[in-house]
Amino acid sequence: MNIPSLNKETIHAILNNELSDDIVNALVLQSLGFCYDEVSQTWDPSGADPTWQGERIPHFIENRPDSVKLTRSIAPENKQLLKEALGFQGYKINELTPQKTRRATAANWLLGVLIVQEGSLTSE
Repeated sequence: MNIPSLNKETIHAILNNELSDDIVNALVLQSLGFCYDEVSQTWDPSGADPTWQGERIPHFIENRPDSVKLTRSIAPENKQLLKEALGFQGYKINELTPQKTRRATAANWLLGVLIVQEGSLTSE
């Protein structure tokens, strides 16, 4: 699986539907500590936070409960990161779908991870 680097460009690609749902999910899984095994083509949860380890590997775009859990894990001060850090105004009401909402949740969560990794959003 070819997972892109986590940067602002990648976040924009998620919001613009330029990356597949599986790649978006892979970015979130990787950020949570899951490791992808190329040979078996499966995710190994052993390095992930125990709250994310379970009977199955989460899929944050396909499964509403996984997306809800991800939303709840976003720190309150990071809930508006897409708007504050990227100027993302959201989707128009006639464009809104569960998939886009879940992608925005994933993008927001990943943006929080990126800020922690980079210390700011000045790096691409």
